[in-house]
Amino acid sequence: MTGKRMAILMAVLLGAYLVFTASRALDFIQSGGVVPGLLGLAILLLPAIGLWALWREWQFGRATQRLGQELADRGELPLDDLPRRPSGRPERAAADARFTEVRTRVEADPDAWERWFELATAYDAAGDRKRARQSMRRAIALHDSG
Repeated sequence: MTGKRMAILMAVLLGAYLVFTASRALDFIQSGGVVPGLLGLAILLLPAIGLWALWREWQFGRATQRLGQELADRGELPLDDLPRRPSGRPERAAADARFTEVRTRVEADPDAWERWFELATAYDAAGDRKRARQSMRRAIALHDSG
């Protein structure tokens, strides 16, 4: 199953869960009484937060795909040619070496979204997903502002 199809499936499942949760919250609110009403409002807050989080992740994924497609169209998409472990993850030493190269390019041209995109892929290969996402957000912001 492709990543996009998996994301769609997860979004549909989360959406179904959120609808179910919201309907239970409305049952509490409509039952009358202060305590059930407050409980219903608290439960209703969860689907709202879930929808917001789903929307943000969906937007992040679309923006990342848009930038990747733009780089691919220009023939500048970072290569995924690192040696792999049996698990499929890149070998740590090779990923760290690639990261050092990419970080140097980002430091030389910190306003280029392309360099930040490449840094995000290097962080991801090195196993640092948090910094990979931060770098990708920076690439998106630079792309959209330029």
